[in-house]
Amino acid sequence: MTRAFIISALAITLLAGCAGRHRGEPIVDMRGVDPVRYQNDLADCRQYGEQVGIGADAATGAVAGAVLGGAVGAVAGNSDTAKRSAGVGAVLGGARGAAGGVQERNQVVRNCLRNRGYAVLN
Repeated sequence: MTRAFIISALAITLLAGCAGRHRGEPIVDMRGVDPVRYQNDLADCRQYGEQVGIGADAATGAVAGAVLGGAVGAVAGNSDTAKRSAGVGAVLGGARGAAGGVQERNQVVRNCLRNRGYAVLN
C-alpha cells in the first residue's frame, strides 16, 4: 500500500467518525405530543437510520475520487503527481460520500417520524 492511500484511508475514517450521529436533528412540532412517546419513537427511528451504511458511501466515494484524482494527476504530471492527486481525490471523495450517507440517514429518521404521525418541520 502506498503512503498516500494509507493517509487517505485514515482521513476518511476520521471524517466519517466526525459526521455527527445526530446532526440534522429533526425539528418536530411538539404541540399536543406526548414527550415520552416522542422520545421512544425517535429512538426507534434512529435505529432505522443506523441501517444506512455511511462507511460504504465513504468507501465508494473514496475509490471514485482516487480514480479521478489519479487520472487527472497522470494527465497533468508524472507518476508522483498522479499518486498525490489520487490521495487528495480519495479524501475528498470519501468526505463527500460520508456526507451523503449522513443526509440519507437523517432523511430516514424524518420519514419514519412522519409515518408515525409527527409534523416534521425540516
